[in-house]
Amino acid sequence: MPGRCPHILLLLALVAAVPAPAPAQGLTIAAASDLQSVMPIVADRFEQATGQTVTVTFGSSGNFFSQIQNGAPFDLFFSADIDYPRRLAADGLVEPGSITLYAIGRLVLWARRASTLDVARGLQTLLDPRVRRVAIANPETAPYGRAAVAALRHAGLYDRVRPKLVLGENVAQAAQFVDSGNADAGLIAESLALDPRLRDRGVSHEIPAGDYPPIEQAAAIVQASSRKPAARAFLAFLRTPAIVRLMQTYGFTAGAAVDGAR
Repeated sequence: MPGRCPHILLLLALVAAVPAPAPAQGLTIAAASDLQSVMPIVADRFEQATGQTVTVTFGSSGNFFSQIQNGAPFDLFFSADIDYPRRLAADGLVEPGSITLYAIGRLVLWARRASTLDVARGLQTLLDPRVRRVAIANPETAPYGRAAVAALRHAGLYDRVRPKLVLGENVAQAAQFVDSGNADAGLIAESLALDPRLRDRGVSHEIPAGDYPPIEQAAAIVQASSRKPAARAFLAFLRTPAIVRLMQTYGFTAGAAVDGAR
């Protein structure tokens, strides 16, 4: 096929090995909630390119980790960190060699535009007396929540801000708390701040990457999946230039490490 992009040739070769499933047997993906803006676009483009149907469920990475441990029937797990896939791999619950670092996430301070808060002051903004509630994802189950706590500790503000914290089940719910007025500001994923549904309603300030551990977001194929060829094709699709560029527009730095290799 002269003129074909090597990435597309690889994808077509992978897809050729995938049986054409009925819609009810399409690829099922458990995805971290910071992907809720971009993953539907990726899934739609994959469906158009391959004819494979895709169903995506969004939630906290920790909850999906527990569900997969208990046999939840997902084919792919897109975590907001690399630790959960590694722990599943240690238990033999993901396909060996399938862990892929697909992106580096970014943490931002976000507030409603109408609040007139000067988020350019960074985390010091949270000491403003107008800020009574600060939304973050639950650090027990959500990597972005752990990153938020780490950033507050790095700034020496955690003890002062802690009484204001309200916890979302996941980072998308933390963003919703701010957007609805149930919190005055939040530490959320940049991908959500760039979501067209939120972008025009809020203002954001990126937290320096050195202020919290890297948010290395990794995907893995669930060992119990019966659709591993389609799952491998989806991971290959993520590495095509068009999808890499798409992810970047939603605040994700591209990642390509496999099984934790750096």
